[in-house]
Amino acid sequence: FVQLPPNAITLAAGIIAEASLPFSAFTADKDEVSLMLPQAVCDAFANRLRRAELSRTAYRLITFDIPLEPELVGFMALVCTTLAQAQIPVMAFAAYSRDHIFVPAADFENALAQLKALQNQHA
Repeated sequence: FVQLPPNAITLAAGIIAEASLPFSAFTADKDEVSLMLPQAVCDAFANRLRRAELSRTAYRLITFDIPLEPELVGFMALVCTTLAQAQIPVMAFAAYSRDHIFVPAADFENALAQLKALQNQHA
């Protein structure tokens, strides 16, 4: 998880474009630019990320690889509630038709187990 100053938007977009990853997250707001990148990419672009703050926590990606309608209500709330009850932090990202979450790498297996149990409850 990488934090850059708000004026680093072009730098961040360039890294995303050059890295050519199957998944990356890029968020820009008035206060900061945030990226979710593999450690290897951060290492490869270290010279361009000198002003960045990098999270000390490693995260793992979980993708809900089913088409989700943009009007769907409550899906992510249920996911986040389930993981919160297990004391697992979540960073949620949405694409147009897929949702993604990042959980701390140390919690990844537990998160998967919790989500599989939730899936079984609603099967």
